[in-house]
Amino acid sequence: MTVDDCYQIGHVIKTHGLKGDVQLFLDVDNPLEYQNLESVLVQQNSALIPFFIEHIQINSSKAIAKFEEIDDVEEAKALVASPIFLPLNNLPDLADDEYYLHQLVGMDLYDKGKLIGQVKELFEIGPQELISVIHQGKEVLIPLKDEIILKVDIETNRIDADIPDGLIDIYLEEDED
Repeated sequence: MTVDDCYQIGHVIKTHGLKGDVQLFLDVDNPLEYQNLESVLVQQNSALIPFFIEHIQINSSKAIAKFEEIDDVEEAKALVASPIFLPLNNLPDLADDEYYLHQLVGMDLYDKGKLIGQVKELFEIGPQELISVIHQGKEVLIPLKDEIILKVDIETNRIDADIPDGLIDIYLEEDED
């Protein structure tokens, strides 16, 4: 299984206590939905290593977890800062008009019917989520807001938007230095 077959749910923040427990940051909409996790995939170097969970206690976006076979603080230290993943097939099915953010990567973005480019990445900067698109050789960041992103069609790989006038032009202007 590769990272492309998975979605990231968070990362290991630090060790907790002396018996191998770790503190996790859960970067998900509803952390309590993960209270009954049996296992996770922890990225170490470029490999995804499965870890079975002995117990997990979730409090807001943080959790204390104990992985099987991690029995002391030194073993737990090796996991600090490691991203945590679950397979994509763990995601619940959505209604036809709903989508997961990771599904936007690779889709074609259109503004008022004109192709702007393909979505390369998504960024979360503070409370703002942004779509990164390469347009005329330059990166353009478009806010992921309902008033801008009008329709996402997973079947046709198309995003229809109403980008505010002048936003794309800001990115296309030559540097005057």
